[in-house]
Amino acid sequence: MASCCCPDILAWIQNLPPLDEWRTTAMSICICSPNSSNHPSLNLSVTKNPSLSFSIVADFHLPISLWTSKSFKSRSKSSRLLDEETVSRLLSNIIEDVLGYGSNKNNSWLRIPRIDPLANFKDIFALSFHTLTFLILIYEAPADLRSICLTNVKNQLALSQSREASKLLMRILGSNLEEQWMRSVNLAITNWIVELQATGQTLKTPSPLFSYAISTVGLWKVQVYCPVIAMDIDNPSSSSPDERLMFSLNYHQLEGVIQFNYRVVVRERCDIGSLVSEALMTERGVGAAEKHFPSRISLQLTPSLQTNLLSVSVGKSSENPTREIGMEKAIEGGFDAPNSYLSLKVSAAETMTMSLKPWKFEQSVYGYAANLNWFLHDSVDGREVVSSKPSKISLIQPKSWFKDRYSSAYRPFTRQGGVVFAGDEYGESVCWKVDKSALGKTMEWEVKGWIGLTYWPNKHRTFYNETRLLEFRDVLCLTLG
Repeated sequence: MASCCCPDILAWIQNLPPLDEWRTTAMSICICSPNSSNHPSLNLSVTKNPSLSFSIVADFHLPISLWTSKSFKSRSKSSRLLDEETVSRLLSNIIEDVLGYGSNKNNSWLRIPRIDPLANFKDIFALSFHTLTFLILIYEAPADLRSICLTNVKNQLALSQSREASKLLMRILGSNLEEQWMRSVNLAITNWIVELQATGQTLKTPSPLFSYAISTVGLWKVQVYCPVIAMDIDNPSSSSPDERLMFSLNYHQLEGVIQFNYRVVVRERCDIGSLVSEALMTERGVGAAEKHFPSRISLQLTPSLQTNLLSVSVGKSSENPTREIGMEKAIEGGFDAPNSYLSLKVSAAETMTMSLKPWKFEQSVYGYAANLNWFLHDSVDGREVVSSKPSKISLIQPKSWFKDRYSSAYRPFTRQGGVVFAGDEYGESVCWKVDKSALGKTMEWEVKGWIGLTYWPNKHRTFYNETRLLEFRDVLCLTLG
């Protein structure tokens, strides 16, 4: 175990004395210290040579630098070593290096906005620094130091204070950098879990590892990210996946977005994003096309305080499939060569087609809670995918509906493997009626969700199949005008 005093890194940096008061060329603060003297501590150091730079150091007898910042100029004739602008640039440096651990190198045109000192600047700085430390421990730290300190840093990132800071940081960065940030973090978590599994260990992770909810004028939004490898497996197949297939399945993350406007019209997006490049996926795995796909999405929206509620009503669910039955008959007659018998051929054929939407939407209420459910159905026999298994014949049949599922004209997903729902096609609205006395008050709502991801083979020849499940919860607020 490691002792972790959780030092206030920003306060330490802001209170560094001027250079003329330094007695050595470096100053440091402990980030994580083991209880045993046989293990090194993890320190943050600042060095003058002649400009200033920060380093995260494994404090062996001969210290090992695991990360070094850019160089910064110190303030002259001031009681503080760094001014606010320099501290803001240091934060940008930390954010850049977090993003640099991801596999997507094509967003170099995206700029990190300058983060001015705000009321929550301290929390944003702490979140960014802990995230960078987390990545450095996974990729750069010696094994004994990594095993000691990783859990402590992970626990810091799971605190409610860090979660609130993450909402602010993601809004400042914008959607593209948010996605890149989460891919960097979830790629590291995936590598950590793979390393632990190789030695027979397990990692207990929050479910999901990252989610946040925001309320603004006319809009609620819930964002969910989770590495596929961290999701619980539900009723896997008896066959085992080969090593290359396992690589392709593991190195993806779930990316989910749920949006409500104040009339509760739902727009939901659920994507499966790759955590590594296509080249690496092909080299180490069986290609990016072998991955999970969404098979079930369920939401439950519940007002926390129900005193002023009068009723709740939902719109209709999607219609049942229609069947079209047709009969085709044909008679063919003809003569063979002269002096031969008369040949008469009769053929009859019956065809049946079924028009079936791939996704079935259902709405229901329980008390004042509204339940919204989307289920993917097998387009051949109509069974729910999340609760069924494919036959072995269909797994090797090249014309099965789930084969080439990202390129077929009849695919139930986007080319990237995700799915988008909008209220005009899958469900209309949920309506709560409230007493007039509630006008002007703020109501709190709980959003709970369940997402199922299923793997059935796409192009790879295997009998392996599985479904993984994720549950998330967030709270949103609405002021009744």
